Amino acid sequence: MKVIYAGTPQIAVAPLDGLLEAGYKVVAVLTREDAPVGRKRVLTPSPVAARATELGIPVIKANRWDDETQDAVAAVGADIAAVVAYGAILPARALNLLPHGWINLHFSALPAWRGAAPVQRALMAGETEIFSNTFRIETGLDTGPVFATESALVGPEDSAGSMLEKLASTGGALLASTFAEIKAGARGIPQTGDPTHAAKLTIADGKVDFTRNRADIIAQVRGVTPEPGAWCEYAGARLKLGLLLPSDAPAEGAPGTVRLVAKKPVVTCADGSLELTQVQPSGKKMMNAADWARGLGSALTEQKVVLA
Repeated sequence: MKVIYAGTPQIAVAPLDGLLEAGYKVVAVLTREDAPVGRKRVLTPSPVAARATELGIPVIKANRWDDETQDAVAAVGADIAAVVAYGAILPARALNLLPHGWINLHFSALPAWRGAAPVQRALMAGETEIFSNTFRIETGLDTGPVFATESALVGPEDSAGSMLEKLASTGGALLASTFAEIKAGARGIPQTGDPTHAAKLTIADGKVDFTRNRADIIAQVRGVTPEPGAWCEYAGARLKLGLLLPSDAPAEGAPGTVRLVAKKPVVTCADGSLELTQVQPSGKKMMNAADWARGLGSALTEQKVVLA
């Protein structure tokens, strides 16, 4: 089968490579238009567009489905489409365009976590095994029949970023096996159970409240790392946080109080302490949290450093 591949961000590059390694012919890539990147706002092709150009695959750039996009996709003569984080809604006329339809690689166990941020929301809910599905796109939000499922366990220092990388690394093989099933006549299995919604994350989702239990805080920080990022306030400014790890140090002081224990900075929360691994003060780069803590001097030893 000839494939058109619809994807945009870096996480969608590995599944594209995986499909090619499995022997599928990708006749074109559909991706979002070039976007401004960096402080100078330089118009830059998406990571999928850049990879397709390296591979000599024709690229169709579109932020929304219009007549021009319809004609361009129809012209490449694809039999089936693979969709991985394309970033635009496909209307009914697009879904009916290809003989075998559009197959989405979605990073959850559907119908759980339908929507834009499935891995992030699953981690924030404290889940310790993260899934990916292939399913047929319908007009509803992630409602189509499911073909294949796989999963990866969450390690002690995993975040949304690392879990997405794990699942994306095998996503191409999952799509390839799904296409083989479809060619053999598979129609997929209808979704059952109660759906949950994975709304897009906002900066507010990253605000850490140290009056909460440490398991809840760890889960929240995992889910918002690397984007939009975990943060709190210190001395009237925003302090970005790297991953927080459980600490055996007993809680001391009010929630948010930072102190050094065995040369490691720990912060008090509702039911114990958490180790700070990295922090990013306003206007600076991410740095080792121990170095930051030592620079606070007597304020730290007197327990006057309180994160809010």
